[in-house]
Amino acid sequence: MPNKNAIKSAFESMMFIWGEPLDAKTAAEVVQIDKKTAYEYFKELQREYDEAGRGLAVRETDGAFRFVTRPENFDYLQRLCTPVKEKRLSQAALEVLAIIAYRQPVTKGEIDMIRGVKSERVVEGLMKKELVEEVGRSNAIGRPVLYGTTKSFLRHFDFESLRDLPEIEDIEDAIHEPDRERPDEAEQITFLQ
Repeated sequence: MPNKNAIKSAFESMMFIWGEPLDAKTAAEVVQIDKKTAYEYFKELQREYDEAGRGLAVRETDGAFRFVTRPENFDYLQRLCTPVKEKRLSQAALEVLAIIAYRQPVTKGEIDMIRGVKSERVVEGLMKKELVEEVGRSNAIGRPVLYGTTKSFLRHFDFESLRDLPEIEDIEDAIHEPDRERPDEAEQITFLQ
């Protein structure tokens, strides 16, 4: 069996090539060690990259690991990659996404009731952007589809898990500030394609 440094080196190569977050179980199977040890090695890699201040960092998302660039290098990357096609989320999309994130699993009917307007097209748009997915069916009459957020949602908003969502009270306070104008299109949250 390879030593710890050889395994961590293999994990680095695997994360680089895999393209998606690499879960500890899959990595453990490839190098033939147990999942717990693989997870510990990933966490060591994460600490090593943080301590060294390298241009890349190891980020954990829902028990899987991937390389990300350091936030302090954003301006350089933006200049390098300009123009980059950006997709903007409308105010309606942000509202629906927040409802789904905080209330999941949730039906379209529940979303519509909270917003006071139909949300079908907005939900479809969020599904096309792979931020929302069907997660099952409700036991209610007609067995409506239940919706939840995806791992892609976690990656785009840089959350390790749903526990990282801001407290709902913080959001309500921000939304209900007196005399606060709605953000224009340029101020809305964007994510890179």
